[in-house]
Amino acid sequence: MAEALLFKDEAAAEYDRAFAHVTAHFMPFLLRAVHVAPGMHVLDIATGTGLSAEAALAAVGPSGHVTAADVSPAMAQKARERLDETPNASVSVEDGQALSFADCSFDVVLCNLGLMFFPDPVRGLSEFRRVLRPGGRVAVSVNTVVERSYNHQINVIIARHLPSLSEAVTRTFALGDASRLLSLFAEAGLADIETQTARHTFVLSSFDAYYGPFERGGASTGQALAALPEEIRRAVREEVRRDLADNGGPIEVEAEYRITSARR
Repeated sequence: MAEALLFKDEAAAEYDRAFAHVTAHFMPFLLRAVHVAPGMHVLDIATGTGLSAEAALAAVGPSGHVTAADVSPAMAQKARERLDETPNASVSVEDGQALSFADCSFDVVLCNLGLMFFPDPVRGLSEFRRVLRPGGRVAVSVNTVVERSYNHQINVIIARHLPSLSEAVTRTFALGDASRLLSLFAEAGLADIETQTARHTFVLSSFDAYYGPFERGGASTGQALAALPEEIRRAVREEVRRDLADNGGPIEVEAEYRITSARR
């Protein structure tokens, strides 16, 4: 998996402040798409700090089980800390393209905003299919376009100053097209493929409430900011402020996910 995804500790620590409310809004769409129900065994790939796994745990209840997995040891450790008191959850460091789990291990596989970072998405989807029980279902979410991506507008601005990031930013939106996703799912041997979009406008109390977690190193966006000289960081901040029409009060940030589900 991409080295860029092996987040440093500070990126994981600020991740929740940046994304908890976003995950809380969009995860129910994924859970409904695959009919998650009490008693199911769920694998959550690219779990980050475990926010999405936590949502799945609420849906499967005490009789179910959720395995949270991430390629980043720092993120997996944060997920472990979040889920440590939950007896029916486990955490594993995993490459989504080469899972360590046995065939037919899970009722559901979830991947919230992770698939577009896989070097070979079909290989990842094929692995998801392999670990699903017959009739099991998979759901993934991806960004659609930069204008509705919550934080990746910042990445686009950063990439202007740090051209080495341009390829990574482009990859972030590589799977936003519905026909592309449908083709990948079919190539991986999945059936009954369905896709939908979910959009929401988040209202934050101030520009700092939005930008602060990234400015403090949160997630990949914050790590990219941290690599810039201070003068350029200030320039990026001001450009983001202008883009969001910050006037000192609440700001609105739009986000849109494409959610695609299928059956083994």
